[in-house]
Amino acid sequence: MFDYDSELARHHERLLAALDVRPGDRVLDIGCGTGRTTRDAARAASPGTALGIDVSGPMLTRARRAAAAEELRNVDFAQGDAQDHVFPPEYFTLAVSRFGTMFFSDPVAAFANIGRALRPGARFVQLVWQAAERQEWHTAIRAALSRGPVSSASAPAAPDPFTLADPRVTTGILTAAGFTAVDVVDVREPVRYGPDAEGALAAVLQLRMAKEWVADLDAASAERAVDRLRATLDARDTGDGVWFDSRAWLVVARRS
Repeated sequence: MFDYDSELARHHERLLAALDVRPGDRVLDIGCGTGRTTRDAARAASPGTALGIDVSGPMLTRARRAAAAEELRNVDFAQGDAQDHVFPPEYFTLAVSRFGTMFFSDPVAAFANIGRALRPGARFVQLVWQAAERQEWHTAIRAALSRGPVSSASAPAAPDPFTLADPRVTTGILTAAGFTAVDVVDVREPVRYGPDAEGALAAVLQLRMAKEWVADLDAASAERAVDRLRATLDARDTGDGVWFDSRAWLVVARRS
């Protein structure tokens, strides 16, 4: 399983600082994955609680194991889609998401459902990716693996991680869903794809986007693509990991 916690370590620190969890908070983590943000929020919220929700069973299994190993008793995880999951109404005092809100089929409905779970005035703090062309991890890896020229106009086959890249669109969605005081801040932090080029290569080839970009290549072309990817990763091996530039938006809003 790809190590998103290592990849997003710099973003994680920025997110926690903005989240500002207080003792007694009841925190809702949307798209929690393996639960790093949920567990950190639970520690900060004690004697409050934290609930993480995600659609991935395998990721939640890892999240629960990690919480048990860390002896966290004020954290829980639920498998489901936050777009239509039944949360207790007006229960949570704070919501957070680390790149977990870009894939909703109906974002207005999803954010409205999340909003109903929050107390009036509660904050929702999330990180979302800026546009694809601002992500070196996306453009460089795609250029290495794609057979032909990369076209920004081509529609992604996989769920699009850049659906909230336009702050005006995101603000409009959140406002329509019942949020106010939407604030969007530019975050520029690098992402780490592995401890070295070989480790990064193994990690990248696990990703769905990478698999899709080589899916239509014959064996010889796929081998050449992997060689290009290895060279791309080697060029970004700092001796302290393989790093790519990235841009995100830190979006803070309040439930009306």
